[in-house]
Amino acid sequence: MSRIPPVSAARLKSLPAPVRWAAPPVALLGGVALLLGGWGEPEEPVTPPTPKPAVARLCAALDKALPDTVLGHRRQDPSPASPYTAAWGSSPRTVLKCGIDRPDYLDDDPLASAPEVNDVQFGMGPDGHGGYRFVTTLRKAYVEITVPEGAYPNYIDPLSSLTDAIKSTVPDGL
Repeated sequence: MSRIPPVSAARLKSLPAPVRWAAPPVALLGGVALLLGGWGEPEEPVTPPTPKPAVARLCAALDKALPDTVLGHRRQDPSPASPYTAAWGSSPRTVLKCGIDRPDYLDDDPLASAPEVNDVQFGMGPDGHGGYRFVTTLRKAYVEITVPEGAYPNYIDPLSSLTDAIKSTVPDGL
């Protein structure tokens, strides 16, 4: 086992003064950065839906049509990789699921405060963490988009980036 020899005081004094003065704060800041980098909130796991074959085909087409970025947030799909899930950004991230079962929150008068964005109607409900879940209505597949609290200035903003892909791949109808 090799041993690192101790640094002598004479050797430290031979370094230029700015280097000697800057070394401790730089080392301290590096340690703090490493600690803080590992303390981000862990992302909730995303379980891919298991749609029926006809809906699965629509969802696979939607997955290919989805944008690489949503309002400056890069697409970073959750693990395990699935054509039924997509995500943008990190901590917090916007998550899309295609082929979900009809959510219960659509039973609570879904069109009372539901937004229509670029000719795509959405039902909405809270996500339980301060954000919202939006789900397409009157389409051949249910597409749910979860927008976490604080991810965007307006919680509905990312929907406009996704509606063109939804309209072109998931037809109207039930």
